[in-house]
Amino acid sequence: MIFHQKPATYVSHVHLLVENVEQSLSFYEDILGFAVLEKKGGEAVLTLDGNKPILTLEQPEGVKPRQKRTTGLYHFALLVPSRKELAKTVQHLINVQYPLQGASDHLVSEALYLADPDGHGIEIYRDRDASEWPWNGEQIMMATEALDVRGLLEEAVGESFKGLSKDTMMGHIHLHVANIEKSQEFYGALGFQPVSRYGSQALFVSTENYHHHIGLNTWNGEGAPAPELNTVGMKHYTMVFADEAARSEAITRLESHGFKAGGYRAVDPAGNVIELAVSE
Repeated sequence: MIFHQKPATYVSHVHLLVENVEQSLSFYEDILGFAVLEKKGGEAVLTLDGNKPILTLEQPEGVKPRQKRTTGLYHFALLVPSRKELAKTVQHLINVQYPLQGASDHLVSEALYLADPDGHGIEIYRDRDASEWPWNGEQIMMATEALDVRGLLEEAVGESFKGLSKDTMMGHIHLHVANIEKSQEFYGALGFQPVSRYGSQALFVSTENYHHHIGLNTWNGEGAPAPELNTVGMKHYTMVFADEAARSEAITRLESHGFKAGGYRAVDPAGNVIELAVSE
């Protein structure tokens, strides 16, 4: 997974606010196979490999229901290591009758879409080999075509699902934002390059020529407001830089563009909070 290690800058972890942490844990443990790495009060840190945190669930005091038409999380995307692992996941979700919201072939990847009990969007996908990705100059060609579910399920014959693979990682994140151009300026200052644009409403950016580490859209409305504090949704996500120098340079660029970053935390123009980390 060369796009999720140094020298790339990538997303590694998402922190969610939930209405009922026990209900959420039941879903992530029983349906997807996460394990609790650490639990304290209304907060649980989840892992798939028994070591690396990938998702945090938090039930804050006075939690408020999800607000509509705001900025924030559209979905987080879990990248499985192979087509067989994706096939096992599809078969498992069929077996337990957990509803899917979609299943697509994006040319660069094959993906499933679902939501957790709080409505947080989840993509589970596998990448095609990067040598197969279609490019038009500096723009990657992605599409939303019907997934070959029958062909995919053939890979699951004789296999059993015992939870998402321990090699699954946070592949990318897709965010609702208030303005595409301002968001492009912000994420550009962090070192991300635009690799695909869909009109004036969606932009995909990455480092090291990945098909996208971050998706940005205004589908909740141009100028959409940020959600209120303690509202069900994303609290923050973690962005990992190759080293301390890369992080420091990114912070300097942010500040030179008039954006604020303090305590290794930044807030994008839409109010999405980012923890700025360094690769171990």
